Amino acid sequence: MDVIREAEQVFVIEEARAYVEGIGLIDMNNAGQLAGHLMAAETLLMRIADAFAPVDA
Repeated sequence: MDVIREAEQVFVIEEARAYVEGIGLIDMNNAGQLAGHLMAAETLLMRIADAFAPVDA
């Protein structure tokens, strides 16, 4: 496996882990805060999917 690709995969997973760790308490009555976290999570999941997508040879 490509070393740069592996590094990218580790980086994006660590970025997602750090984001989740830093969230803290969520006010479930604050729609803006919930929407912001959902959009950030969606972005991180797309980046993770891209990092692990098969590479066309």
